[in-house]
Amino acid sequence: MSHNPSPIQNSILRRLPESDLKRLGPLERMNLALRQPLEVANAPNEYVYFIEDGVASMVWDSSERGATEICLIGLEGMTGIGILYEDTQTPFETFMQVEGAAQRCETRKLDELWRDSTALRTAVARYARAVSIQASATAVINARFNLNERLARWLLMISDRTGATFNITHEFIAVMLAVTRPGVTLALQALEGLHLIRASRGAIEIVDRAGLEKFTRGAYGLPEREQNRLLGAA
Repeated sequence: MSHNPSPIQNSILRRLPESDLKRLGPLERMNLALRQPLEVANAPNEYVYFIEDGVASMVWDSSERGATEICLIGLEGMTGIGILYEDTQTPFETFMQVEGAAQRCETRKLDELWRDSTALRTAVARYARAVSIQASATAVINARFNLNERLARWLLMISDRTGATFNITHEFIAVMLAVTRPGVTLALQALEGLHLIRASRGAIEIVDRAGLEKFTRGAYGLPEREQNRLLGAA
């Protein structure tokens, strides 16, 4: 970790004036390992993470059914959006699914700034709206689209936040999509057979992005358009 980080990459933090950033600080740039927890469920969380690299997943972990992904978080977002509702805890878990980095601040400092900063309240509210649209779309897609289409959409969402090549395992994809590992393997083979992706052990490369988007049959696109409308370029 570092108390003197490189220029800020997170979209929310980049929308804040320097005076707000000083009140949040000193921010710590944290290297985040695969599966590192960022939020625990049903307890106050001491820190908020503003993602700058890699991808985090917010999941609903049911002891009976296992974990299911609710939404992805990249450099556009943060943990701890419950602050919008004056709530410092969450019923969901958040952890890294593609290793990366984040700026970390104490939750109490975010709460103190929240009371005074219109810029912070606006940035978090617009991001929270984008998250709600993404989560709503995921619920519909999980119910209405087949596994191959869902997988194609999910790979595009990861690529949006990491680039065309990223490290991910079949086991982890299965958890995120709430399906079996053999099902993921067959779906990846189908996409690879259409020359849309290239899959190797623990890594995936998107080789035909336009083709992969078309393959989703509309599963990919709406949340992304809305996120761009709400957040735009920082």
